[in-house]
Amino acid sequence: MISAQFFEKNGAPAGFSCSGHAGFAESGYDIVCASVSSAVQLTLNLLLDFKNDPDIDVDTDIISCRLDKSSQASERIINAFRLHLESIAEEFPGTIEITVSEV
Repeated sequence: MISAQFFEKNGAPAGFSCSGHAGFAESGYDIVCASVSSAVQLTLNLLLDFKNDPDIDVDTDIISCRLDKSSQASERIINAFRLHLESIAEEFPGTIEITVSEV
């Protein structure tokens, strides 16, 4: 299962972390993993493009993104990413666990 943790600071999106594998299909054929990976990459590219200066950490089987300060653009980007993952999780139950924590 993919674990997607979203971080909030004073109720505003402050980053996220994604790890794990969906287990929907075998490696190389898992459309859920591919969808999440693509969405993560797009989200990070948008945050960088909008000059939000995210702190991105990539390690084996985990990627995290933290923002020191939020902007209207970063909040909208991260909220859209979360909504996208929620839609995937609804369509493919048991593949993504989404949590939200205050930092």
